[in-house]
Amino acid sequence: MTTATFRALHHDRAAGDPLVLPGPWDAASARVLADAGYPALATPSAGVAASLGYEDGATPPDEMFAAVARIVRAVSVPVSADVEGGYGLAPRELVGRLVEAGAVGCNLEDSDGHGTLKDPRRHADWLAEVRAEAGEELFINARVDTFLVGTGDPVEAMERARLYVAAGADCVYPILAPPQLLPQLREGISGPINMVAGPDRESVAELGRQGATRITFGPAMQRYAMASIGDLAAELRA
Repeated sequence: MTTATFRALHHDRAAGDPLVLPGPWDAASARVLADAGYPALATPSAGVAASLGYEDGATPPDEMFAAVARIVRAVSVPVSADVEGGYGLAPRELVGRLVEAGAVGCNLEDSDGHGTLKDPRRHADWLAEVRAEAGEELFINARVDTFLVGTGDPVEAMERARLYVAAGADCVYPILAPPQLLPQLREGISGPINMVAGPDRESVAELGRQGATRITFGPAMQRYAMASIGDLAAELRA
């Protein structure tokens, strides 16, 4: 599947029918999710970090890109990669490494170390450089972190989102935005909106009803799997 086809999955969706992209953290989990019939996958940086023995945000870029490449090789569906804030790479190198790994898209955060919001205009300028380097070869999902590390003001989130869309982002991702604010965000943001759900049908359905275009899960699936293994281990030991 081409990036153009992946991009098309985000458009002309019926109300209440979001694009659901599960989050594999390694090749084995990617195969399970692809075999379940999902049209595409989206890696979570925190889940990949945990699988490699790192805290979220501490994965060396070489290891992250290698993990993404293994996931891509394991499945026939397209894979978008969460590459955090871009690891300080220049846009040309960042795009080159994503394309080399086989990713059709990427998440890019607008905070530093999940602690400080970046200047939105400077970040928009950087996103525009990434878009210029990528052309149409990558689907850019621009994360808006105002609900994670900022004030949680939906007006600020919409202002940032508009700047990022104008810079060439294909989708915006107001991570941890309360579902009840989604209709307001939907009215103030043009184009697809990514929301994060819990690993359950009710969470996905509610976000779809509220207007999410695309749903991902962050590290929730990896943590669910580890909790299940923990339960099994305790049961066997008993």
